[in-house]
Amino acid sequence: MSKSIKREPRVVVGWREWVALPDLGVETIKAKVDTGARTSSLHAFNVVEFQRDGQDMVRFAIHPEQGRKRPEIQTEAPLLERRKVTPSSGHAELRPVVSTHIELLGRVFEVELTLTRRDAMGFRMLLGRQALRGRFVVDPGRSFLNGRRIKGTKRLKSSRPPAGDSTPSS
Repeated sequence: MSKSIKREPRVVVGWREWVALPDLGVETIKAKVDTGARTSSLHAFNVVEFQRDGQDMVRFAIHPEQGRKRPEIQTEAPLLERRKVTPSSGHAELRPVVSTHIELLGRVFEVELTLTRRDAMGFRMLLGRQALRGRFVVDPGRSFLNGRRIKGTKRLKSSRPPAGDSTPSS
């Protein structure tokens, strides 16, 4: 006789979502939900590894808004490891990895992020399979189920349909 493990139901996310990284001081950042990527990735620059009280740390800066130099968030986190990652360019890179909390659709959980320059990419963050596994199901025909960012503010407005309305939001 096996015990059944009670799990939270999986929540549907769109192919792009607004997320928060509270431990890093990022209130909102647009992330591409990428089932082709194993590990999540965050745009970071001025990356400096150092030690504090014998612990490996990494200090870095983030531009959370695509195509803008402001705001610039300076932050730091414990360095988990340096991981070999092969991006779509095909050239393997050794990237620093940090662990932090992410907030998506009202759920807060821990995620590992590789730090890399994503200036030329369409999104400052990729949310990979490891972060999604067991928590979310991706609907590639939908976007911003977590809400849309209101221009000029850091708040989100809901894009969810009223209760009982199953019409997808765009």
